[in-house]
Amino acid sequence: MNPKNFLVVAALFSLAPSFGYASGHGPVFALATPTNPQGGFSFDTSFMGRYSGGSGTMFRGTLGYGITENLKVSVSAPLVFQGENFAPSRTAAVTPMGGDFEVLGLWRFQRKDFGVGKRFETTTIGGLLLPGPQADSGPLKGVKSRPGALIGVVSGVTSRSHYVWAGTTYQRYAASNFERRPDLLFYTFAYAYRPESWRKDNGWDWRLFGECTGERLGALQRASADVSGSRSNQVFVGPTTLGVYKNYAVSAGVQFAVYRNVGPIYPRERVRVAINFTWFF
Repeated sequence: MNPKNFLVVAALFSLAPSFGYASGHGPVFALATPTNPQGGFSFDTSFMGRYSGGSGTMFRGTLGYGITENLKVSVSAPLVFQGENFAPSRTAAVTPMGGDFEVLGLWRFQRKDFGVGKRFETTTIGGLLLPGPQADSGPLKGVKSRPGALIGVVSGVTSRSHYVWAGTTYQRYAASNFERRPDLLFYTFAYAYRPESWRKDNGWDWRLFGECTGERLGALQRASADVSGSRSNQVFVGPTTLGVYKNYAVSAGVQFAVYRNVGPIYPRERVRVAINFTWFF
């Protein structure tokens, strides 16, 4: 799917109805600390694209539920429109750019309020990655898939006008028949600014982000040996935006590669695009 078709499909989904009240104020690509209110559901529809000489495009739906104000669980499932040969990646916040199903828990175990509307908080992330029915492509094609696990942490300071988050996750898969999918260290930083004139009690409430994400991909293993050239290290930066209106939230952004140390078995990725629509109920 080319970038133009990607945007058309995303625009059609933006017409879907929604229920409840919005409470999520997170970035597009980077990790963040917000959770759902107790008893509150959220449903995210995420469209993600990666582009270079070729392209890869996918959709992922995520259902979240707030067990308490500080404990959230989520389940996500993918639909890969166009397979891609790029190095495995998370691409958009806590969702991978790949065929895995995910079951995650987010626990905000630390929160300190200071001043009006200002707080410092920390959230841990953990969960299971389960192979989906769609086959991998590129260097991972034919590799036996087994479940994996993810752990991570993110901290940040938020106020009515400024937001700063930094976090990291690490995921690793079980081996199968002497094969193992690569592990992945994912690290992010995000800063957002929300001018006073943009803070709306009625109408859309917007903020602008600058986001940086990095990935250190481990080696692909076949016959219990590392595949030569299967490690990679990449850093992406770019602008994003988030708008919230009652029970709606829409976010979108683009990232460009600023550092690439990619083995010869993967194409050199240049641009990432993500569009996300959220319903709270």
